[in-house]
Amino acid sequence: MEHKIAETNARIDVADVLRGLAVMGIILLHSIEHFNFYSFPEEVPFEWMKFTDQAIWRGLFFTFSNKAYAVFALLFGFSFYIQDNNQQRRGKDFRLRFLWRLFILFMIGQFNAAFFTGEILTMYAILGIILPIFCRMSDRTVVIFATLLILQPIDWVKLIYALCNPDYVAGKSLAGYYFSIAFDVQKNGTFLETVRMNMWEGQLANMTWALEHGRILQTPGLFLFGMLVGRRKYFLYSEQNERLWLKALAVSLLCFFPIYGLNNMLPEFIERSAILVPLQLILSSFSSLSFMVLLVTGLLLTFYRVKDRSFFMRFTSYGKMSLTNYLGQSIFGSLLFYHWGFELGRYLGITYSFLFGILFVLLQMVFCSWWLRHHKHGPFEGLWKRLTWIGKNK
Repeated sequence: MEHKIAETNARIDVADVLRGLAVMGIILLHSIEHFNFYSFPEEVPFEWMKFTDQAIWRGLFFTFSNKAYAVFALLFGFSFYIQDNNQQRRGKDFRLRFLWRLFILFMIGQFNAAFFTGEILTMYAILGIILPIFCRMSDRTVVIFATLLILQPIDWVKLIYALCNPDYVAGKSLAGYYFSIAFDVQKNGTFLETVRMNMWEGQLANMTWALEHGRILQTPGLFLFGMLVGRRKYFLYSEQNERLWLKALAVSLLCFFPIYGLNNMLPEFIERSAILVPLQLILSSFSSLSFMVLLVTGLLLTFYRVKDRSFFMRFTSYGKMSLTNYLGQSIFGSLLFYHWGFELGRYLGITYSFLFGILFVLLQMVFCSWWLRHHKHGPFEGLWKRLTWIGKNK
């Protein structure tokens, strides 16, 4: 019994470490982007910052862009499995309760959207409906459907249509239109004007961007794969799982570099945007997922092989409070960088913004460690849990 509890704790710990690192990556990216407000000083204070600005921008986007969100989505499905499995063991059906939980997440997402155009919780609440639909289906069915979503079928249709119709020209980006409206308000608007914009144009910008960049289909596909990770106990250490992780690591390495290189070469050989855009999106999606698998399997192998896990365990409290940390970055990011607040985007270039992001993450980690010494759950995590089970004993 004690061994089983230890295994379960290890599985949850490694998920919290992954979640913590993913949220950290998301916050660092948002910091250098000025929280979707692409306004930067015209000049840098030191000449060497021209190099560091580019190195940090490219390095962070290479490492975390799309990958951190992919890990976050994978773990959303994994968490659903843990909750659903716990209720099944008690002879209860969690599916309807999870739909209520998604509604609460939707409302939390609306609160978050008032501050930040990059809000993802609302999208998770909508797309998360796929989990109770597929949770009783066979592994084979789940894998087939999840794979179809991951393969970006919409962009394959766009690509085939463009190849069959040489005169076809794709329309302008809706996301670009809505983000331009958002930028004007972020640059000049009051707090109330910013909130009003975020609740309509900001959310439309975010949703249309997700649609145009394949995240609308990729996200539920990753939810399903995360559920399978939990169902098949892949986060538990065993010799069989270790062999599987090593194979996944090797395959992801073999896939990532040629796909990434091919995607960068395409503009030299394809000029027609109706073909280039969907093809690049498909390839960039595959390369990002390959790199995400590389990161996850690399961390799993390291986590279970090292004797001293103290460094990794520092991220568990941060991962356990990922919802609170995510909401915190939206509120403080808007306050610090938008016109209605301190408008730091006028003064902080990429290098300084990166240092700010590191400081912000460190302060959040200190707060998380302190909070969890006195409470079982983070502020918003506890609220979400209490509202999930309102009116019913677990």
